[in-house]
Amino acid sequence: MGNVAQQIIDSLAASGVQRIYGVPGDSLNGITDAIRTNDSITWSHVRHEEAAAFAAAAEAELSGRLAVCAGSCGPGNMHLINGLYDAARTRVPVLAIAAQIPSDEIGSGYFQETHPQELFRECSVYAELVSDPAQMPRMLRTAMQAAIARRGVAVLVIPGDVALKDADSSTLAAAFAPAPRVLPSESELRELAGELNAAGRVTILAGAGAAGAHDEVIALADRLAAPIVHALRGKEHLEWENPFDVGMTGLLGFASGYRAMEAAQTLLVLGSDFPYRQFYPEHARVLQVDLRGEQLGRRAQLNLGVVGDVKETASALLPLLREGRDRGHLEDATRHYAKTRRKLDELARPAKDGKPLHPQHVAARIDAHAAEDAVFIPDVGSPVVYAARYLTMNGRRSLLGSFIHGSMANALPHAIGAASLNPGRQVVTLSGDGGLTMLLGELFTLVQSKLPVKVVVFNNSSLNFVELEMKAAGFVTFGTGLENPDLAAVARAAGLAVLPRQVRYVFGGAA
Repeated sequence: MGNVAQQIIDSLAASGVQRIYGVPGDSLNGITDAIRTNDSITWSHVRHEEAAAFAAAAEAELSGRLAVCAGSCGPGNMHLINGLYDAARTRVPVLAIAAQIPSDEIGSGYFQETHPQELFRECSVYAELVSDPAQMPRMLRTAMQAAIARRGVAVLVIPGDVALKDADSSTLAAAFAPAPRVLPSESELRELAGELNAAGRVTILAGAGAAGAHDEVIALADRLAAPIVHALRGKEHLEWENPFDVGMTGLLGFASGYRAMEAAQTLLVLGSDFPYRQFYPEHARVLQVDLRGEQLGRRAQLNLGVVGDVKETASALLPLLREGRDRGHLEDATRHYAKTRRKLDELARPAKDGKPLHPQHVAARIDAHAAEDAVFIPDVGSPVVYAARYLTMNGRRSLLGSFIHGSMANALPHAIGAASLNPGRQVVTLSGDGGLTMLLGELFTLVQSKLPVKVVVFNNSSLNFVELEMKAAGFVTFGTGLENPDLAAVARAAGLAVLPRQVRYVFGGAA
């Protein structure tokens, strides 16, 4: 029958899990030994548990399936927390196995004692302690289902001694991944159509909730004669083959997206939780479609909000909308976008001889040379700006990042998960020098796990975006300088291939 740890690993394998990211430790010995004897699941050893959680988050986002990470008791699983917060805010299904101290020592102030079920409560949809073998596999099944159904983090806390006890039964947990259709009621659809039919200038703001709904949103924009502004997480899903695209708004956006929203008499928000309230139009009527009812009206005062999947709702709404709308607003917005786009592209020109390359130019060249199905992963900070403005999506490329949690150092560990999931797919990081050096040890993970990630470092010897924020707020820049080593030499010492010096990109004079 085996022990509880073997039951957990066999259940995860039966649920389609292929790997577990983590760092081993004595309280995890039962789990890692069960992985050693299982042919379906591999142990993906990283150098820091934070990277394990980020890697699992990236795998879950790209695959849409449950991904798993693990940490040993006390400080081991505590290190997971930043990556788990990122997974929670991105709303991807991740299971974290948090090992605990011996069960008979809990509450005694024992060596490395923490209470993970409390520690992870805020960033999880489920966090519970397994204290008896009889609780398995039901608790594991409940944890997996919570992560999948609620698209979030589930944490299973298990003391090392409980993991080594004989399993109470031979039953395996199996997770289900339901795919329901979610539509507003008929009366809500008619009310929404009535609002749109009576509207003058309509602009669409679409986000990650529009994933898989590209054609339906395009058809809706065509019928409404509406320009489409995309949030950053909507870029991947809506930017390509879109004659209605007018770019982004917000802190990372540009004038055309802001203007298209500001000029709207009605704003239709589709699957977006765009957080910056100051960028919403002040006088427009706001209509919102979101799969999660709790999102409705969170960012702007609504005239109407409905719960529904964007793809299903757009399809059901289209036949109810009148045709023959005036297209002046759309044409004005797309002309302004073309003008704005030309100005942005002018910034991506090559530098003069002997001068450091412009980062915009580097981003544009990455875009030009990357594979048609590349996964791009920018670090939080200025690399996100360059990714948002100069990477082009085509329906096959992916763009990942810590776009909601906003954590430094996400690019390299996210890349570990992306490359582990798809070994043959090109994965490219746009790493900042601050972000890279924060989790520098994960370069060794790339080598050890033989992951062919392309790491591009924007090395300006500073926390550049923090400096920009300081200047914008009227502060003198302070505490943002970085004295970096020769990062190419570090990478070469780690065992990575490095471009020859004459073609290596240089920023701000720092090699």
